Amino acid sequence: MYIKISSLSKNQDFKTILTGKKISNKYLTIFFKKLSDKNNKKLNLGIITKKKIGSAVQRNFIKRRIKSIINETIKKIKINLNYSYLLIVRRTVYDDKYENIKNKLMTDFEKIKK
Repeated sequence: MYIKISSLSKNQDFKTILTGKKISNKYLTIFFKKLSDKNNKKLNLGIITKKKIGSAVQRNFIKRRIKSIINETIKKIKINLNYSYLLIVRRTVYDDKYENIKNKLMTDFEKIKK
């Protein structure tokens, strides 16, 4: 089943999700919370890369990498679409191997699913 990923755009959505639950690891912090006006057919996802991580090229590389991992994760495990997710990325994502990041992110989403 194909799931469309929609990006969080409203400032209020970001603030609301930041008050929700969180899971952290050495690569990123995942905030998740149920939003009242959310479409349950789409995955609401926001990715934040701070300026201190690097240049715009590096930050966009990290975002593309995370989106790719999320697409693979959706195919392998069932992500809870009732939640909206906010991922705040750390510098270690840029330097570490793709497989390590993918495995860690999958385990975190499996924790959220329960």
